[in-house]
Amino acid sequence: MAAGNIKGLIAALRKAYPDAYCSLDHADPFQLLMATILSAQCTDERVNLVTPALFKKYPGPAEMAAAPLAGLEKLVHSTGFYKNKALSLKEASRAITENFGGKVPRTMEELLTLRGVARKTANVVLGSAYGIAAGVVVDTHVKRLAFRLGLSRHTDPGKIELDLMKAVAKEDWIWFAHALVLHGRAECDARTPLCGKCPLEKLCPKNGVK
Repeated sequence: MAAGNIKGLIAALRKAYPDAYCSLDHADPFQLLMATILSAQCTDERVNLVTPALFKKYPGPAEMAAAPLAGLEKLVHSTGFYKNKALSLKEASRAITENFGGKVPRTMEELLTLRGVARKTANVVLGSAYGIAAGVVVDTHVKRLAFRLGLSRHTDPGKIELDLMKAVAKEDWIWFAHALVLHGRAECDARTPLCGKCPLEKLCPKNGVK
């Protein structure tokens, strides 16, 4: 997509989703990290149903690290892959407690040392909890829309992220990913995109835009 069309895309997204934000309910960086780990291959809506009871019982990293694994598995069961997710919650919390003084790290490098954390999760936490634009969140919606809108031809999330970081101004990275997620849910569905009512229709490559 040409630079001029990128500006048009950003403007259209700004108009449609001016207040785009993270849809995972959280009160602090720790809760956001745990919720994002749970959101892998699971809807944010489902995660938001699970986390209130989880955080009430285990409100901080020390409590989560000391939690019985079976108890965690029961609480997060409905998010899928519950055994692996429960272990990630426990081990990431243990590392935060032992290695980072009970505080969720504020750098990509440190976050990536935690079990269950890859770049997507780290970008969510840095962007939405700390306001740090270290990269662009690439989830299933962002991946799909980046391809459909001609922003990337790659399938690897890391390469898609690099393409988006080059195409979009850094000050827009955090908001931009949230906006694409909202647009993917509202209009640009994987199976039946609502092209006729899409605010980005005139900028979409299917209409010949390069």
